[in-house]
Amino acid sequence: MDILWTPWRFAYVTSADGAPRPGIPARLKDFPGDTGCVFCNLIASVDYAIEHGMSRDEAEAAGGLILRAKHCFICLNAFPYTSGHVMIMPYAHLDRIARMPEDAAHEMMDLAQQTERALEKLYHPHGFNFGLNLGQAAGAGVAGHLHMHAMPRWVGDTNFMTTVGETRVVPEDLETTWRRLRDTFTSLGVVVRE
Repeated sequence: MDILWTPWRFAYVTSADGAPRPGIPARLKDFPGDTGCVFCNLIASVDYAIEHGMSRDEAEAAGGLILRAKHCFICLNAFPYTSGHVMIMPYAHLDRIARMPEDAAHEMMDLAQQTERALEKLYHPHGFNFGLNLGQAAGAGVAGHLHMHAMPRWVGDTNFMTTVGETRVVPEDLETTWRRLRDTFTSLGVVVRE
C-alpha cells in the first residue's frame, strides 16, 4: 500500500470530530470567541487580530482572506479541490440565496465575475466550476452559512489519483495561492476594502 503524506489535512479530520471553535486558524487562536460557524469565526478571528495589533496583511494571510467587499468576502478554501479554489460569501450568517439582501446578492455575483477574471489571468484554466450547495442534503459541508465555491479546472485534471486512489494532488501550498491571488486581484484593479 502506498501512503500519501498530507499533514495539512489533520485540521480537517480533527474538526470532523467536533473540535472546538471551527474556522479559527492556528495563527489567529488568540480570538476569544466562538460564533459556532466556521466562516463567522474566520472573519471574526481575522478582525480580532487586526484590532489587537497584527498587520492587516498578516491577519488576512493567516485566514486565507483574499478580498473584502462591503457585503461579501473572498477566501481560500482551506481544503482545496484544485489550486485557486476560493469561496465567495456574505459576512451575514445566511443559509439561503433568497434571504440575502439585494445589494449583497448583486455584490456576490460581481465578486464571482472578478474571481473568474483573476483565476483566468493567474492559472489559464480550460474551464471553471462555480457553485452553491444550499443545505446538507444538497452537499453543503457548512450548511448554515451560504458560500459559493469557485475553482479553475483543466482538461485531464481528474487523473488516476482521483479516479482510482480517491486522492487529489494540489501542487501549490495555501500561502503561495493566497499571495498570488491577492496580487492578481490587485493587478486587475480590484480594491481590497480598507
